[in-house]
Amino acid sequence: MLSILIPTYDYDISSLVEEIHAQISKTDYVFEILCLDDHSNDQETIQKNERINTFSNASYTVLPKNIGRSRIRNLLAKKATYDWLLFMDADVIPVHKNFITKYIETISEEKEVIYGGILYQEEKPKQENVLRWIYGKEREALSVQQRQEALYLRFLTLSFLIKKEVFQKVKFNEDIPNARHEDTLFANDLKHAEVHLTHIDNPVYHLGLDTSKEFIRKSMESVEVLILFLKNELIEHNDILITKVFKRVKKFGVNRILSLMYRWFGKRFEKNLLSNNPSMFVFDLYRLTYLCYLDIRK
Repeated sequence: MLSILIPTYDYDISSLVEEIHAQISKTDYVFEILCLDDHSNDQETIQKNERINTFSNASYTVLPKNIGRSRIRNLLAKKATYDWLLFMDADVIPVHKNFITKYIETISEEKEVIYGGILYQEEKPKQENVLRWIYGKEREALSVQQRQEALYLRFLTLSFLIKKEVFQKVKFNEDIPNARHEDTLFANDLKHAEVHLTHIDNPVYHLGLDTSKEFIRKSMESVEVLILFLKNELIEHNDILITKVFKRVKKFGVNRILSLMYRWFGKRFEKNLLSNNPSMFVFDLYRLTYLCYLDIRK
């Protein structure tokens, strides 16, 4: 028995639900599809999503107020009826027609969390979306073998299956700001709780490509959140690659030089990242120098 849980905000998820519903309806599996809208502003999108209520065992509900990414996922799990929860982000779509079947076939008593991976379309998008596309293809669209090399670090919450009893122990943290890294913290909590994580080849396409400007903004916000996580001991330096590197450069005093690099070359870094051929090295350096700058400035 499976509860499929989809949070959304100002995004048309009717095609996603239609595809998932069609796939699972071909099985004998008992299911429900619960969709919660985090108080969207776009009435046209809401009207499109209301079509979901015409599907059997599916519902779409608009919340009376915005509660944020972590809280809405926890609320979906609380409302779920069944023992296994399949979380899916609004801006994904299964790559294969046996997506649901493959997840179902992987379920067993010893499994606790199952992650199928993500892919990005092969066709290069227009320039304003290139940075997010390149980052996704290089850093997120990884094979099972690549993900197994760092089980928790390479786990993303765009699409994953989890036992309800496990989720009740390791929920999304509602105390953090509604700004990035809730999935990083969730993965880290799974690691420290020694939850068994299984990587399989069952990807979804990530469709919602931010513009490069928006992705840079979100990435820098993520760096700010990392400072907060470290300060409040929600993560350790070695839990995430950028904070692990930050710890090393600080140990040798290089952090002050990197802080100056952010002030001197930040605009040049950004110019590269907004180009049609952005460098992931520059992206990493931009974030690391900003982290050093924030740490010294505090």
